[in-house]
Amino acid sequence: MFTRPPSQILAKVKYILNHAGMSVTGEIDNNEYQKWLETYQKIFDPGPAKIISKIKSMEVRPLISILLPVYNPRINWFREAIQSVMDQTYTNWELCIADDASTNLHVIAELKRIQKSDKRIKVIFRKENGHISEATNSALSLAGGEWVTLLDQDDLFHRNALFWAALAMNNHKDTQLIYSDEDKIDKNNGRENAYFKPGWNYNQFLTQNIISHLGVYKRSVMLQIGGFQKGMEGSQDYDMALRYIEQIDQSKIVHIPRTLYHWRIHPKSTAATIESKPYAVTAGKKALEAHFKRTSQDASVEVLPINYYRIHWHLPLEKPEICIVIPTRNNKLTLEKCINSIFEKTTWENYKILIVNNDSDDAETVHYLHSISKNEIVELLDYNHPFNYSAINNFALKRVDAEYVCLLNDDVEIISPDWLKELAGPMQQKDVAVVGGRLWYPNGTLQHGGVVLGVGGVGGHVHKFLPMGEVGYFGKTNICCEYSAVTAACMLIKRSVFIQSGGFDEENLAVAFNDVDLCIKIRELGYKIVYTPFAELYHHESLSRGNDFDQDKLTRFMTENEFMLKKWDKWINNDPAYNPNLTLGAENYSLSYPPRLQKL
Repeated sequence: MFTRPPSQILAKVKYILNHAGMSVTGEIDNNEYQKWLETYQKIFDPGPAKIISKIKSMEVRPLISILLPVYNPRINWFREAIQSVMDQTYTNWELCIADDASTNLHVIAELKRIQKSDKRIKVIFRKENGHISEATNSALSLAGGEWVTLLDQDDLFHRNALFWAALAMNNHKDTQLIYSDEDKIDKNNGRENAYFKPGWNYNQFLTQNIISHLGVYKRSVMLQIGGFQKGMEGSQDYDMALRYIEQIDQSKIVHIPRTLYHWRIHPKSTAATIESKPYAVTAGKKALEAHFKRTSQDASVEVLPINYYRIHWHLPLEKPEICIVIPTRNNKLTLEKCINSIFEKTTWENYKILIVNNDSDDAETVHYLHSISKNEIVELLDYNHPFNYSAINNFALKRVDAEYVCLLNDDVEIISPDWLKELAGPMQQKDVAVVGGRLWYPNGTLQHGGVVLGVGGVGGHVHKFLPMGEVGYFGKTNICCEYSAVTAACMLIKRSVFIQSGGFDEENLAVAFNDVDLCIKIRELGYKIVYTPFAELYHHESLSRGNDFDQDKLTRFMTENEFMLKKWDKWINNDPAYNPNLTLGAENYSLSYPPRLQKL
């Protein structure tokens, strides 16, 4: 869509220099990850005495059935996979192996040996090769545990994987699904490519399988949905998980922020590259389409170049009216550029613009406002009081009757013609109340790709300054996903929910953090906040903004900062859309020193 100006090349260099431990694409450097693991090993691996003591104190110690489908595995890797089960610190498990008619006699002999080695190991030998879905169902038929988890024949469990799962079952007695973070292991068993996931994030799950490994499921629910479906090979786990979450209360999904599963990287594994199994992406698309049909959601699925999925939410034939609210003061040239870009590029037909004039006294601005207000879709509203962003928007929304309101800064410029359609799309989900867009600085670096609480204090724009064309940490800047907040520089909101939340806090947050406060209030009402990269705008905010505070502004900012830290302490210290292994000291998804994990 865009060509890269020289300023973007310079921006990429700047990003590399300023983001230690990260690649330019936003991934964690593998050498940095290895050093980090070694430094904080005691946090990840409490001593055996602590774990044994904790297991003894557990109110329940449920049996966990491990499903392991097998077909002609590489013997040494297979033995390592089995050993990773045998080494588990939590011992109330059973290993259910289904051999899918392996043709290698050494494999058959190895399976018979393993079967005799431990009474917790069950093996079934299938007479016909049915591929991974049928083989996993055969393993499921052996299972007797209350909980079921999955292991691939060449992967490894972390030695405390089942312990942390059992602890989660005790700490969250009503949980119905558990998943953990994961990483990959190379040919030398070195660990890399850590995926530190967010808490349950349905919209991100629709773009990528964030459950994946380690996923722990109720066996009763898995049997209820019929296990794994033949014909979904390559994305059979994703398909099963989609059908599974349809049957449970998704608020009862628990995330364990620890890397409990290690994918083996080899040429035929999707851990190395999805291109090794291109049919997996097609099967995933098919699984998503079936999910939308079963849940009566009107949407279609597109496979993105980064092999994640993009959901196109279908809008009603009669498009709802969107009122674009733009506060302004003495900013004629910038406002004019913003308004012209709306007129010239917006494909959404049913919209109007409400410009809120905050005491402009510049002659050119006043003339422009008078002139533009003659346009039939533009309304001018005067707010003749001192600047207070929260009060201005509350004042405006009391005079709006549109179903959707788009809050927009006067210093933005539209890039995507379908920007309003893309913002309105995720709103077709009943529990989505706010959608924010992707904002770029004019030099082609990212200004806003979602807000993470706690970053830099109250919150920060993650992946800030990431060069255009890069996708960020596991594609985060290029996919729709949920955050705890998005910027009000471009925010579509359901007016009814805005009113329900009480609107902006004009008493305590006149300038800073009012959008974050609003978003958290809306999340506490049970609604979701979604970021979409497909509604793109330029934001002409100064790159040096914040360095020119006078004393009064600085005092006000510190007061508002302190207010937020006290009011939302629980959220700011533990953003459910983020991960405690990732830093709060920068906006780049780098590692946290130390990780903010709870100790035993």
